[in-house]
Amino acid sequence: MPGTNRCHPPVSIAPMMDRTDRHYRYFMRQMTRHTLLYTEMKTTGAVLFGDREKILGYSDIEKPLALQLGGDDPKALAESARIAESMDYDEVNLNVGCPSERVQKGNFGAGLMAHPDVVAECISAMRQAVSIPVTVKHRIGIDGREDYEDLAHFVEVVSRAGCRQFIVHARIAILQGLDPKQNRSIPPLRYDDVYRLKSDFPHLCIIINGGIKTPEEMQEHLTRVDGVMIGRAAYENPFLFAGVDSLFFGDNRPAPTRRQVIEAMAAYIDQQRERGIYPNRITRHLLGLFANRPGARTWKRYLSEHAHLPEASGKILIEATRNIPEDILEEPSPLYRGEHPMIKAMPTT
Repeated sequence: MPGTNRCHPPVSIAPMMDRTDRHYRYFMRQMTRHTLLYTEMKTTGAVLFGDREKILGYSDIEKPLALQLGGDDPKALAESARIAESMDYDEVNLNVGCPSERVQKGNFGAGLMAHPDVVAECISAMRQAVSIPVTVKHRIGIDGREDYEDLAHFVEVVSRAGCRQFIVHARIAILQGLDPKQNRSIPPLRYDDVYRLKSDFPHLCIIINGGIKTPEEMQEHLTRVDGVMIGRAAYENPFLFAGVDSLFFGDNRPAPTRRQVIEAMAAYIDQQRERGIYPNRITRHLLGLFANRPGARTWKRYLSEHAHLPEASGKILIEATRNIPEDILEEPSPLYRGEHPMIKAMPTT
């Protein structure tokens, strides 16, 4: 049965290598129940031949959850998609945006934008293999294919294979001369190209990604496209998402305070410690919890100095808050119920 074509949730967090592992995802679920989360990119080789629990395992609290795959072989991608569906992932996504040299040598990632027919073949095979949504994440272009017409041609060809959801990073990827970090900031953002794509392909779900940092920006983009995907801002300022459910999903259940998030993560650290996972593998994702608030530097320093110690446990999170003002620990997200002074809660249907 071909994959379904339901539209993407309005807000998602981007797949980020060495960041969006299961510990980060568990952490984010303490603040948002509905935001769609993604795994780090997993190659088909790792999925098919690696330790499946280590590579693909997750806890139910992390859902809704999408698996991002890297590869260019239709059969391998189809089998990897079957595995994702058997493990109850909610979506499988093909990476056509990563510009790293390692990925380029593997003939996948952003380089595939030069081969839309190959991407279409991969999407077709994956859709025929599973009933969950099959989506594509890509750039607006690459070296030598930088014009809007090239982007529109890519989307047209891939959509003919049945793909209905395109997550578009609004920068080109410069494959020769820039590393992945530079490719996230040096090529200029071209949001208008993504808006035009939605206008030209109104029947498709178009999700915008790249450089989006604030709820005001999220709301503005959502007037032009179907969804927004947040990357670095979600990692560097995670507490922003404590009010996203109320603002964008119509869920007005109480949003957590930072203290509540810390208490939940302290228990999680102790649980993971029993499984042999050291706290520093988890606390590295929590360093931005107090971003732009009093106590941020104290919090980071304490965790950095203590989380690696042999005796470290979940208590280090409580200890790291000793010099943080009570009002900061207890303050709710300003997004809860749309109370941010510059934005209003999105209407729900």
